[in-house]
Amino acid sequence: MNINQSLPGSKALSKLTKVGPGRYREDHGLGFEDFIIGDIFEHRPGRTVTEADNVWMSLICMNNHPTHINAEYAKQTEFGQILVSSLVTFSIVGGMSLASTSAKAIANLGWDNVRLIAPVFVGDTLYAESEVIHKRPSASRPGQGIVTVRTKGLKANGQICLSYERSFLIALDQVPLG
Repeated sequence: MNINQSLPGSKALSKLTKVGPGRYREDHGLGFEDFIIGDIFEHRPGRTVTEADNVWMSLICMNNHPTHINAEYAKQTEFGQILVSSLVTFSIVGGMSLASTSAKAIANLGWDNVRLIAPVFVGDTLYAESEVIHKRPSASRPGQGIVTVRTKGLKANGQICLSYERSFLIALDQVPLG
């Protein structure tokens, strides 16, 4: 029994299923049938990039280019300040999109057309949105389908800083996780 109240035609990204007297289980994400080509998901909340985010992720990924971790060096570049590593931006934007686009994914199939459009700096607040651009049943995996979304990372002023397309495998008929 789904106890959420939602408008006709609306998508509930999280619902509660009654599993016993006074007991409910959360069920997150969308199923294959919920993805409609052209739908756009605005991922919230936003996330402000911190210096710690940039330094830690840059070093974890072994990206020790001084533009990302050396303030004095970065002052001499065209940016005049530390540039957030694109891996940090990609990770934050990608993470923001997961709850709605692939909470029920079986497998991530890949990223295409990755574009770094504008620089990101410490203190920038990022938002993301994903548009469903393709979906189809899998030709090689019965009972499963492939969904492709185009995701954009946006700064608080609306400027696009990153875009990519991502495809993932998802069951055609969803069973609550748990």
